[in-house]
Amino acid sequence: MRHLFILLLAFAMTFSFTSQAGDIASKENAGTEHSQEQKESTGKKLLSRLTVGGYGEAVASRMFYSNNYKRYTDAELYKHAKSFGQVDLPHVVIFLGYDFGKGWSMGTEIEFEHGGTESAIEIEEEETGEYEKEIERGGEVALEQFWIQKSFSPAVNIRAGHMVVPVGGTNYGHMPTEFFTVYRPEGENTILPCTWHETGVSFWGMAGDWRYEAMFIAGLDADRFNNKNWIHGGNGSPYEFKMATACAGAARIDNFSVKGLRLSLSGYIGNSANNTLNATNKYDGLHGTVAIGAFDFLYRGHNIVARGNFDYGHLSNSLEISKANKETRKDSPSPKNNIAEAAIAVGIEAGYDIFGPIRKLHDKGQQFYLFGRYDYYDSMFKTVPTMTDEEEWGRQKVTFGFNYYPIKQIVIKGEYSCRLFKSQFNNEPTISLAVCYAGMFHF
Repeated sequence: MRHLFILLLAFAMTFSFTSQAGDIASKENAGTEHSQEQKESTGKKLLSRLTVGGYGEAVASRMFYSNNYKRYTDAELYKHAKSFGQVDLPHVVIFLGYDFGKGWSMGTEIEFEHGGTESAIEIEEEETGEYEKEIERGGEVALEQFWIQKSFSPAVNIRAGHMVVPVGGTNYGHMPTEFFTVYRPEGENTILPCTWHETGVSFWGMAGDWRYEAMFIAGLDADRFNNKNWIHGGNGSPYEFKMATACAGAARIDNFSVKGLRLSLSGYIGNSANNTLNATNKYDGLHGTVAIGAFDFLYRGHNIVARGNFDYGHLSNSLEISKANKETRKDSPSPKNNIAEAAIAVGIEAGYDIFGPIRKLHDKGQQFYLFGRYDYYDSMFKTVPTMTDEEEWGRQKVTFGFNYYPIKQIVIKGEYSCRLFKSQFNNEPTISLAVCYAGMFHF
């Protein structure tokens, strides 16, 4: 009897311990499952605040003119030149954005132009072990945007960091789905930095049918101006930093009062002569004030898309800056040529979606635009009396082609274009084909 009592007691204790262990394990498992659910929920919330996107272009072209660097100075020698072809990746961009909450957000944009760069230093075995610099691919890699933003309301937002300067129509809408041509509209892309990005502070917002933006940013560098592209290269820097001794202001205002129509004014003003790293003080006493005014518009409706721009810019001290640049040391990165007092760019394009009236294709989201574009631009539109007017830089361009959208984010482009010069120069016809994408993706 005694042995039976001990056996029952041992069994009861074992059952009690097992039950307690099971309860503890069950609670632990339940806690683990709950924790896992919390983690998954938190992960989804974090991902929902992340934006990933970008755009890219791959282009193949055939040029029916000479690519010799003397084709303007000795135009008659290259009148019957053979055609040549090229392929290009004009822009491939990756965008990452994140909403931290409470009105705080950030954005970054990394751009690879013309395929990026591939360069390295190698030891050449066949040349007695010499160090040799290899350049396998040209192009540029740039951090085009990096900013932190605080939004108080749709009408009041503050952004600080590296940002796009929305002066002109192309800087405002520079993704390949925002213009018809294979390459960015040539007039603005020639005389203005494009895409123009600077470091500074921006104030912007939407109020009713109006959008505004005002920026305080680093100024341009007069050492980078030239005859062919006016101030186009002035926002870049060959150094590891950007000089900002002189700052500048930029502003833009857009109106959306009429359905399908956007009307926009933008401008920029700032000195450029003090933003050069030089030991000779070649710009002493000069301001090099750059002032730009621009108008652009966009219309969408009745299967029609039309865009246009007018840009005019003025540079003070253009003669003195030109002389100083030409006297710079030979190993300087300055282009060392004449710079105009004023430059101009005018452009207009229109396209009709022939799939629009076809309901079956329209419902699938497919579009097929036939378009035409005209550009007039002159990077030496006005020069001071003692400066030679280089007439080859007064150009026109006509373009005809198509844009096919199998889906909203992808466009296939084809075009014939011809760059037109004054009679003493040779015109430059080109056929191009491109495949492009642009999109933003929220998780």
